[in-house]
Amino acid sequence: MFSKEIVVRCESGLHNRQATYFVQKANEYDCSIWLESENRKMNAKSLLGVMSLGIVTGAEVVLSASGHDAEAAVNALEALLQRDVY
Repeated sequence: MFSKEIVVRCESGLHNRQATYFVQKANEYDCSIWLESENRKMNAKSLLGVMSLGIVTGAEVVLSASGHDAEAAVNALEALLQRDVY
């Protein structure tokens, strides 16, 4: 398992388009990916799960993954949490 604690820097947080893009990127990887915020852990490949976390700018989250491409997945998704994608 590979995990990182991340502070969300994108201005919109993980809502609407940002969350959709995040989930699409997560689904490009074979590994299992989890996003945790305030003791709630959701599958990062589930749009409803990610949006239900209500992640806003400045929130601290834990992104973890297990599988052969776990480190690459966490690093790529971390980059998305640092900027707005649109």
